[in-house]
Amino acid sequence: MNYTKTEAKAYAQAHMTGIWAAALNPFNDDLSLNEDGLRSNIRHWIDDLGIQGLFIAGKQGEFWSMSLAERKRNMTIAVDECAGKAGTIMSISDQNMDTALELGRHAQDCGADYVVVHAPMLCFCQDRGELLYQYYKRFCDELDIGIAMWSHPDSGYLMQPEECARIADLPNIVAIKYSVPREMYVRLTHMVGDKIHVSTSAEHDWLDNILELDWKLYLCSSPPYQLQTTRDQRMNEYTQLAFAGKADAARRVFDSLNPVRDAMKRTKPPGKPTAFGKYWQDLLGQTGGRVRAPMLELNQAEKDIIRKAFDECGLKL
Repeated sequence: MNYTKTEAKAYAQAHMTGIWAAALNPFNDDLSLNEDGLRSNIRHWIDDLGIQGLFIAGKQGEFWSMSLAERKRNMTIAVDECAGKAGTIMSISDQNMDTALELGRHAQDCGADYVVVHAPMLCFCQDRGELLYQYYKRFCDELDIGIAMWSHPDSGYLMQPEECARIADLPNIVAIKYSVPREMYVRLTHMVGDKIHVSTSAEHDWLDNILELDWKLYLCSSPPYQLQTTRDQRMNEYTQLAFAGKADAARRVFDSLNPVRDAMKRTKPPGKPTAFGKYWQDLLGQTGGRVRAPMLELNQAEKDIIRKAFDECGLKL
């Protein structure tokens, strides 16, 4: 790593910035990991689209469907392709603590920049705040790499800002991906925004969060490579305009993407988000591929609807 445990916060404040995307994993027809497709996607994302960091082996990557060996291989490939060109944050999330720590040690050893751990699913819990603090403290005690918290509804609850703020004091906690209502992440930003990056994956809020909350990090989802092409990088454009304080110009570029956002929103089958994302990648010329169970594939009628909206949304290929 390029920093020590005690330097993690300062290093992340300086280097964990800009647009970071969450990688979908392409699977072959036989459902094996398409390593060549993954490498091709990563090169396109960082070389052509200028994405500054990648979130690997997370929910977008269908980590729950992957073996331990596959998750490690996923990380190693990403580090190999990103080395010297983009940052990496590896999801080591798992209900089994030993598995999560093993993944964390692999992330350190293979050269990842950071790891992210989602809040665990909890049963029969009375004192959640103390449990969560001790949970993240163990990761901080046993790993030297910078660690991001991650709270989302899939855990069955949302970590409260006060719970997150206490954990943020641990030495190598560097960020949180906070998939919560806006008022919660605004409150947490005011509490700990000078210590760690607070971010969320909602692209439609990213501009406001730069302008109103002085956010420097988009962490992370698929819009950076689904809303953009080599010839059409409006997310990058409005981000840089906002970072430069040119709010009106940034808003005009941001608003120009509304037809693309609308096309994606109205044609995405509610029960098939991952298959939708991969098919949209295919339409963009990236490698999408199959999804693994329990995720569902698109049928031809759904693909036809999506293709028509894609062709009419205004993205320049």
